[in-house]
Amino acid sequence: MEKQETNRIEYKRELNDKLEREVVAFLNYHQGGVIYIGIDNLGNTVGIDVIDDTQLKVADRLKNNILPATLGLFDVIAEKLDGRDILKIVISSGPDKPYYLRKYGMSPVGCFIRVGSAVQPMTTEMIDISYARRTRNSLGNVAARRQDLTFEQLKIYYEAAGFHLNHHFAKNLGLLTVDGKFNYAAFLLADENDVSIKVARYSGSDKIDLVENAEFGFCSIIKATKSVIDKLDVVNVTQTQITGRERKEKRLVDVVALREAVLNAMIHRLCKALHKRCYAKKNVMQRAAA
Repeated sequence: MEKQETNRIEYKRELNDKLEREVVAFLNYHQGGVIYIGIDNLGNTVGIDVIDDTQLKVADRLKNNILPATLGLFDVIAEKLDGRDILKIVISSGPDKPYYLRKYGMSPVGCFIRVGSAVQPMTTEMIDISYARRTRNSLGNVAARRQDLTFEQLKIYYEAAGFHLNHHFAKNLGLLTVDGKFNYAAFLLADENDVSIKVARYSGSDKIDLVENAEFGFCSIIKATKSVIDKLDVVNVTQTQITGRERKEKRLVDVVALREAVLNAMIHRLCKALHKRCYAKKNVMQRAAA
């Protein structure tokens, strides 16, 4: 057994509040890793007094304190080393990166990665790239619930940008699964789908006095998104301040920041819905196999 920490091995003298952070780092690392509890940083075996209780605590914390779900990605094994009880936690590289601490969310204070024998926070750019890769892979691997899809709205938007979609567009844009069916990304971009976006406006910040409630969607996600942004642009009025020296104009909310917030909210919500659908499908298949 390796007696020093490496990029794939971490020693912990005892169970402490850094466990989840170190597991997240291995989940986000391309090789996964192993954490030993009951061995100090110098490789000396100190053991664990109550092995069964510690084993249950570790499994419970990893299941409840990390997102996305980690079930099936780790194993907690009780072992004997130098006549003492230790725990060996084997962590796989996760397929749904980035993984993060539930209480801190998908942010630099919640996402970590293994760098050599150390744990480092992921940068915002690293998180965005990893999340985009997860979204792209998920949307591309799940077949659309409908296959009679049309894409006239998508073609209009491409032509407005100076591009023409030929009959190979579905393959070129990654809208097909490996077996040639329209995937979930195609479903979102199609002229008709069952996805809608609700825009609610309140008079205050406590979500009590609802002023307006509008719904957009059931069409190409590009068209629906543009409708939402156009709607918010109308509500995001320009405030004017006239002084003796100058006239100052300012929107209620920065236009670029508002657009970014809308797009991020939509991507996160769509991915959450997709993962629920994949999880439900997996459960159905498992029950059928049983």
